Amino acid sequence: MEAIPFRSSSQRETFYQWANGLALTTIFYNLIEGLVSVFFGYEDGTIALFGFGLDSFVEVISGLGIWHMIRRMKQSGSENHDAFEKTALKVTGTAFYILTVGLIATALVNLYQGHKPVTTFWGIVVAGISILSMWLLIHYKLKIGRQFNSQALIADANCTRACLYLSVILLISSIGYELTGIGTLDSLGAVGIAVLSLKEGREAFEKARGNQVCSCNSSCR
Repeated sequence: MEAIPFRSSSQRETFYQWANGLALTTIFYNLIEGLVSVFFGYEDGTIALFGFGLDSFVEVISGLGIWHMIRRMKQSGSENHDAFEKTALKVTGTAFYILTVGLIATALVNLYQGHKPVTTFWGIVVAGISILSMWLLIHYKLKIGRQFNSQALIADANCTRACLYLSVILLISSIGYELTGIGTLDSLGAVGIAVLSLKEGREAFEKARGNQVCSCNSSCR
């Protein structure tokens, strides 16, 4: 993939300031979101929120790969993945696969035992904040990516969209449980998160196999 054709050094600096800032924001947001979600998911016995938190930790690994790529792009200009990024993608994909198996297994056990969370209130809060945060990140990643014709940043924006979908699943399952008290909804929410995690894991390995940029919807350039 060719380097981004910047018209001036100031334009180049503007792009990398935005790209670096968005990458770091994504990393630190997912780290905080993961800590909060795992804590309240464990305390309240909601597997959907707990799994959502674990997914956020995996996104941190992915975000580190993106951050490294942006720093490397600033030096070489190429958007092709290097060895570090490919390793990060493989670790990310493996973590997503492990998360998928763990969530489905736990959800099945919870369904069999008729487990019910204490509350899914914090799932609603976390999901609501996440939906707003992910929407803003997607907006600015697409805006900057299109402005500077960076396929890597556009692809990252589309990957962030997957996090938005996860947040919607968490919100629906959490509201559903609070309204009905049906514990099955929390387990189904965890299964929904597992399905998306499986998809993200597969796409991480697809990107690691080559230098193409995938947009988290199976379309590669």
